Amino acid sequence: MKTIVEPLEGNKVKVSVEVDEEEFERSLDTAFRKIAREVRIPGFRPGKAPRRIIEARLGAGAGRVEALRDSLPDYYAQALQEHGVDAIAPPEIDITAGEDAGPVAFDAVVEVRPQLKLAGYQGLRVNVPSPLVGDADVEAQIDRLRANFGELSPVDRPARDGDNLTIDLAARRDGEPVAGLSADDFLYELGSASVLPELDDRLRGAKPGDILAFDAELPDGPVSLQVLVKDVKEKILPAASDQWASEASEFDTVEELRADIRERLQAVRKVEGLYAWRNGTLEALVELVDIDAPEPLVQAELERRAHDFAHRLEAQGVSISRYLQATGQDEQQVVAGLRSEAVPAVKADLALRSVADAEGIDVTDEEVDAEIERLATAYGQKPAALRSKLQRAGQMPAVRSDLKKSKALEWLVEHVELVDPDGQPVDRSLLSPEVPGEAEPAEQAPTAAPESGEA
Repeated sequence: MKTIVEPLEGNKVKVSVEVDEEEFERSLDTAFRKIAREVRIPGFRPGKAPRRIIEARLGAGAGRVEALRDSLPDYYAQALQEHGVDAIAPPEIDITAGEDAGPVAFDAVVEVRPQLKLAGYQGLRVNVPSPLVGDADVEAQIDRLRANFGELSPVDRPARDGDNLTIDLAARRDGEPVAGLSADDFLYELGSASVLPELDDRLRGAKPGDILAFDAELPDGPVSLQVLVKDVKEKILPAASDQWASEASEFDTVEELRADIRERLQAVRKVEGLYAWRNGTLEALVELVDIDAPEPLVQAELERRAHDFAHRLEAQGVSISRYLQATGQDEQQVVAGLRSEAVPAVKADLALRSVADAEGIDVTDEEVDAEIERLATAYGQKPAALRSKLQRAGQMPAVRSDLKKSKALEWLVEHVELVDPDGQPVDRSLLSPEVPGEAEPAEQAPTAAPESGEA
């Protein structure tokens, strides 16, 4: 078999394949054996009729049609493997010779995965929350805890944010009460914006006895509101004393409570920082991709995400229709949401491949073996059985490719510049003493599963 690959415009290639008569003859024999099993020839058991008998009964062309239909995909796949063509869509095949007799030749035009040349990936800057916990952060948490034990006390001054007001609220539209927006003796915390933003604006500066009337805009149309302010109270917080600390927590002193809060905040900051570090790295990398995500790859990623989404709902005992009803969405909106996630995932895939190639990142056989072990454990299979299944499905290259992308991401994570929201450099050692790669991985296509294709 002779093969030639020619690049075309539009991120496509033309794969030309020539198969001589001797090689195609083997495909013809296979085709006639298949036909013999499917047709009944008088005097012969199924599958036992000789080729010459089938040719005499059905014509030589029947076997050739069957052979072309069955063997061309195999010839095409061999050509892709021989030239390392990374096809991402079904090919358009045109038989140029051999449909009736003689050597077989065909052209296959197929879209391939783009190979990016990224500029700027070595100087990525990632914004992460500051890992430093200051005294103000600790005191803010102390104040929140004190607020849980606060007592309301009437005040003789205009209402301000943080005060609790007892109000009668009446909302009408076209003279009719609006459900959910009318209440008597409603205790409302000013500044919470938990009802309507306009309500907070009107209540600031109010005093007991004030009657406020105003209009507000709701998603389903305007409403007229009337508010009677019955009283205004401020929340008096208990002093941050040892006695209060012993009553409000498991600690005997307020300093012990502060130390615990600082430690907990530090742990949270580390988790948030690591998440922002990795995901920010991937997001910054995606921003460098200046081409549209190829539609075949987007569609494949969309289908994978839709399958995972349906599987998660099924595991929770929730049907698609029930989910749509609960969220107020239709199928098109769900698909649009999944697609909005699929596009950057495809760009991330292309970008990580580019970084791996540019930095000479490769995967050893030992790393592949370790990944097979990990996958086998995850799927509850024996490593040898899983490897055999992956090999039969042609997925071993996908396993190796996913490992390369993972290593490329780790390389990027180690080389990005970290800054806080004020643009100040962040000491990455403050985020975690662990290797960044051991944190929760960023959103990306998973390592190939036993029955899925490479994305």
